[in-house]
Amino acid sequence: MTIIDDALQANARLSEGFDASHSGPPAPKIAVVTCADPRLTAIVQLMGLPDADVDLIRNVGTVIDDDSIRSLIVSTRMLGTREIMIINHTDCGLSRFSGDELEARLRSETGEYPIAPASFFTFTDPEQNTREQIRKVRSHPWIAQEVPVRGFLYDEKTGRLAEVSSDDAR
Repeated sequence: MTIIDDALQANARLSEGFDASHSGPPAPKIAVVTCADPRLTAIVQLMGLPDADVDLIRNVGTVIDDDSIRSLIVSTRMLGTREIMIINHTDCGLSRFSGDELEARLRSETGEYPIAPASFFTFTDPEQNTREQIRKVRSHPWIAQEVPVRGFLYDEKTGRLAEVSSDDAR
């Protein structure tokens, strides 16, 4: 049996008492962009926010790319989100290698030279990466200037968030 099969069996059991009262249209108050790292799975609960208030956007490395910008535009312009929080974290896997190293490894292992992805968005400094992601959001013309965009660094050893100064992020 696979992990997917196990998940489907669990879903069949756990959904028996499903409360459909939360199935209305989404109305988040805040968008949180964070890493797909499993250590951040409980980040919404660690901030004491109700799940319904959060539009959670996750990808490897907390990258503001075409897809996350698309999600932020929909969230702020169509769903009513009023704030954006970018949460990077210490010990991120994307800080352990360079994009060039990964590309060389993949080409060596597969013998293929595809054109996508154009970048793996690796980084060495999570605070600087957070500032860069803030700049990407702030510079997009479809993200309203009145929507606050703040960045944070999550410490997976303590569960604490520390705000990353964005003085030079504008």
